[in-house]
Amino acid sequence: MATALSSLIHLAAPGLRNEANLALKQDSTISVAEVEAREQARWLVHSPYSERDHQLDLHTLDHENALLARAMTKMECTRTDYATAPYTESFNWRDVHDELRRLVKESGKPFKETSFYVVVFLSQIPPTTVYADLGALDKEAHREANEFGGFLKYWFGAPDAEGRNLATCFWRSRPDAVRAGHGPAHRKAARATASMYSFWKIDRHRLIVNDDAESFEFIDWED
Repeated sequence: MATALSSLIHLAAPGLRNEANLALKQDSTISVAEVEAREQARWLVHSPYSERDHQLDLHTLDHENALLARAMTKMECTRTDYATAPYTESFNWRDVHDELRRLVKESGKPFKETSFYVVVFLSQIPPTTVYADLGALDKEAHREANEFGGFLKYWFGAPDAEGRNLATCFWRSRPDAVRAGHGPAHRKAARATASMYSFWKIDRHRLIVNDDAESFEFIDWED
């Protein structure tokens, strides 16, 4: 009976069949678009490197870490002497905090107090250093860090006239950073430090964001 009815519709109402096929095609197109949109929302450019293997997979993070990573896309340097100025006065932290609170409200979920591990790398390179070589080491180390997970944000500037610069990264936890530091690309970059930098220093901070992201505070890291 079903076969006969299908045949009857096919013979007597081709227009109806075409409309049904069009509707199915549109539904399929919408489904593909939705999947692509969800996939795009999953990956976040969280560093100067935009290739997919350098992007952050938000699906690997809990609610609090994913929201901070998204809010950190608003991070910008606010002064030219960031390599020597106080770290907490060199970026638009208020804008980042405002964005985080907006995202928390938009999510409709509570934000539990969370702390994050922050590393600041202060450096100076001599005129003999080939910056492109340094960049290649840095990029590979970043790709590797992404594989370990928990790498929420990476930012670096450009050397000033004296070769001074600053790079900073935010981690879900200190153990995440330690694991990444043991990778071969990081070890290779670390070995190059002595020959490529005339000065370098690492500062560590803890970023504490309290319940519902009401406060946003940097303190010195203590093990």
